[in-house]
Order: sequence, then C-alpha cells, then structure tokens
Amino acid sequence: MAITFEDRVAIVTGAGGGIGKCHALELASRGAKVVVNDLGGNVDGTGSGTAAETVVEEIKAAGGEAISSGASVTDPKAVEEMVKATMDKWGRIDILVNNAGILRDKSFTKVSMEDFRAVLEVHLLGGTICTQAVWEIMKEQNYGRIVVTSSSSGLFGNFGQTNYGAAKMGLVGLMNTLKLEGSKYDIRCNALAPVAATRMTMDLFPEEAMEQVKPEQVTPAVIYMVSEDAPNGVIMSAGAGVFARVYIHETMGVNLGTGDNMTAENVAASWENISDMKDARPLFQGGEQMAKMLELIQKTK
Repeated sequence: MAITFEDRVAIVTGAGGGIGKCHALELASRGAKVVVNDLGGNVDGTGSGTAAETVVEEIKAAGGEAISSGASVTDPKAVEEMVKATMDKWGRIDILVNNAGILRDKSFTKVSMEDFRAVLEVHLLGGTICTQAVWEIMKEQNYGRIVVTSSSSGLFGNFGQTNYGAAKMGLVGLMNTLKLEGSKYDIRCNALAPVAATRMTMDLFPEEAMEQVKPEQVTPAVIYMVSEDAPNGVIMSAGAGVFARVYIHETMGVNLGTGDNMTAENVAASWENISDMKDARPLFQGGEQMAKMLELIQKTK
C-alpha cells in the first residue's frame, strides 16, 4: 500500500541541502505540506544563505506546497516563530524531522569546549528545542511523527568526533523517553542513523564510493518512520539501499549475590559469562532492566 501524506504538514530542519533536502522533496512529492528549515550556513555552522528558499521553489515547481524558514534550531524564539507561521498557514503540524547539524571535528585532546558546545547545541539541544515546540500541538491533535537524526559515531564511535558522537547518542536518549511519553497521544518517535555522502561527510568517503552513498538513498527510512503505520522507538540505519535496525541489548548477566561473593575479583572472573550474548535481549524502557535482574535472581536461588 502506497505511503502518502495528503493533509499532513511536515517540518524538516537542515533541509536546504543533502539528506534534509531529499527528505523534504520526497515528503512533498507524497502530498505533504513542507516547512523547509535551513540556516543556510556552512558545515561548521557559520554564515547564512538562501538554501531553504531554493528548495521551496523546487517543491512548488513540482506542484507541491512549501514555505521556508531560516530559523536557527538553537534559538527557541526563532523556532517558536517558525512553528507559529506553520500553524497560521496550515493549522497543524504532523511531522518533525530533526536533521539540522554541524561538524567541528578534532581529536579529544584538541577539541575546544567552544566547539564541543556548538555541536551539542545544534544537534542535541536544537533537536530538543524543535521537538518541544511542536509537542503540545501534536498532543492536542492526538497525532505526531518525530525523527531524530543519530549517527554511527554516537552508536559505535568514530575517531575525532567526541562532540558529534556525544550529541548523536544523546538524541537516542531523547527519543527513548519521548517514545514512552508520546505513545498515549499517538506520537511516535524514532531515530535515523544515515550513511550518505553530503557536505558534512564528503571527506570521509573515497571518490569511487560517492555514487554508492547518495543522500536520497537514506530517505525511504524516514518516509516509513513518519508514516501513519510508523514504528515507535526504533533506531534504523540507512545508506546505499541498505536498511537495518539497530538494537541496544543487555546480556542476562551473572548473579553474584549480595554476600561475600560480590567482589570485583569475581566480576573479573565472571567476565566471559557476564558478556555472553546468548540470552541478551533488547529493553524497551528502563524499568525492564530491573525486571530482568529480578528474573535472574529468581532463577539462581
């Protein structure tokens, strides 16, 4: 069954180019009214431009509906104005794709706190500011679809990206709680871990691989994650036509008891069993961790 977005309104941040532009164009082609948000800056977040307006014109030329926003996702007032303009224009907000981001890569000993904070502010706080700005609207209409953009750098690590990785894993933590708080109102929140050659990643890929990791090859994952039948609380990686789900698992572990056997030495001696993935399971919420521990205690009594 075809996925359509007729009568749906979407905000896509960082949509002036790269992956965000692909998201915006595809949403519009499927009937969504789209707010194309982009500060128009450079990869490091400096400068400004008219990238958002260019994408809006492309959407309109194809017969779609769109407006532009030059709001910085780190500016709560500007984001509120963007949301107000959207509500004034179309009366609802159904979809938010938090895609805006910057890079300031340096190894940990060389990265300045200024650059660390700048990356955290755009990715993590920017995503939080935009999400909070639409949250009550989505609650009142009992419908919402939100995607945060994570990264393999946060999920698995990448040399020289402590700031970026910390921000991207922080977004997974944000999503993991929003999936719970929003479920009552049919607000579903998911995370994307994209692999694509864009302005932000062009130095990471050899030239021969550039054609294999185009940004438009990521967008089908987002379209599914903001659709009517979207999952909730999913981390999906996407790139080069490959789509996979990322799980955070916890092993069953070892019960050392709370007596004399509960020592660091016995933790070390049991490390192989503690790390055994045989009975590992994904946990949907924090309380399941304690439930799993109690289950193991009962089994080993």
